[in-house]
Amino acid sequence: MSAFLRMFDLASHAAANAPTIAIKDSIDVAGYPTTAASRALADAPPAPRHAEVVQRLLDAGWRITGKANMHELAFGMTGINDFSGTPVNPQDPARIPGGSSSGSASAVGLKLVDAALGTDTGGSVRCPAACCGVIGLKPTFGRVLREGVAPRQTSLDCVGPFARDMNSIVDVMLAIDASFQGGRARRDVTGLRVALPEVEADGEIRDAVTAAVARSGLASRVVQLKSLRDAFTAGLAVINAETWHAFGHLVRSGQLGPDIMARLSAAANTEASELVAAERIRRVFTDRVDRVLEDSDVLILPTLPSLPITIEAARAGTSVIAMSSLIRPFNLSGHPALTLPVPIDRTSLKAGLQIVGRRGDDETVCAVAAYIEAMLACNAD
Repeated sequence: MSAFLRMFDLASHAAANAPTIAIKDSIDVAGYPTTAASRALADAPPAPRHAEVVQRLLDAGWRITGKANMHELAFGMTGINDFSGTPVNPQDPARIPGGSSSGSASAVGLKLVDAALGTDTGGSVRCPAACCGVIGLKPTFGRVLREGVAPRQTSLDCVGPFARDMNSIVDVMLAIDASFQGGRARRDVTGLRVALPEVEADGEIRDAVTAAVARSGLASRVVQLKSLRDAFTAGLAVINAETWHAFGHLVRSGQLGPDIMARLSAAANTEASELVAAERIRRVFTDRVDRVLEDSDVLILPTLPSLPITIEAARAGTSVIAMSSLIRPFNLSGHPALTLPVPIDRTSLKAGLQIVGRRGDDETVCAVAAYIEAMLACNAD
């Protein structure tokens, strides 16, 4: 299946019924090449050692079943890959699976594995998770160690888990983050306060998120979150500069897909002045999110502003950059952010409800997500 680049069975302390997990192909697994689903890296040598997160999973008893497919070089939002194949969107095979951790989201949604690891630089966990109707978490920047993860240098990228239920998300975090507190992530959050930023999104998406918050019974208030659009633009400038620094040399190979060649060539033109402005916006936006979270425990807003477009539309040139308008800003600020699938009226497709927490308080984000998950399940019954 195109959700996987390579399938294998890797375990150290795993029991026969151990939970299974797939690893995005930008994360090193010893003995296997890390190709980032790119023809330009197809001949990369096998990784000499496991990435830190992979070793932690093995030590915790997880069974690794393979390397997950992805948007080439983790530099795209559609998940379409004409070299390694485009993973299937479990919600609707005609729609894009989202990127860049497309294979991770697809494998979880198709129930090929219990969980998966992806990376999130500009929404690359939350976007495909929302597209494929599963849960995806971007931890606080810097909280999960990135040793053995590409790109090596970044001010945005985070390793994070995918799963179909919050209990599995917490189990993965307990394995990959030694500081993660399971008790806090599974605590009662009945009295917590929710801030609902006013954002631009399709009516059916906004209604789905609003209805899910209402069903949870959590106290909520509408807030203004200024600089969200500026943070989105700044995040684009930073990811362009850092991706060019990491992979720009591959342009000369002549082996990149057309979309990546075009994006990298454009990224090469990122001006120093854009990065100076981006860092100023990073400070301003981070401070504004922190201030809102002084009076609220979490923010809740849509993950994506609309449902994922079709693969046909994407191939025809329909722009997808706006898909990351509500997720990319929190890469810039570094706050933990999780997407949870919630029902939309009159369709089987799910919308993504995004929960953003205080920096370093990933546990509360998980606890609120688990609470909403439970309340939606009760209401469904």
